[in-house]
Amino acid sequence: HCRIFKDCKVRECHIRKGVDFCFQCSEFPCNNTGFDEHLYKRSVSINKRMKAIGIETYYNEIKDIPRY
Repeated sequence: HCRIFKDCKVRECHIRKGVDFCFQCSEFPCNNTGFDEHLYKRSVSINKRMKAIGIETYYNEIKDIPRY
């Protein structure tokens, strides 16, 4: 259960489908996240980027960027 977003459904979905990231699912992108519009768009964008360049490359691309 997500402590930040009470309507988050992503973790349950990942467990049920056995994937680590949304882009690894055949149904990506879907509207079953429970996210508000802003967070949903950000999540889809991040997942598309990871799919395009790979998880490790994405990590290296963002690791030094302040999050807040």
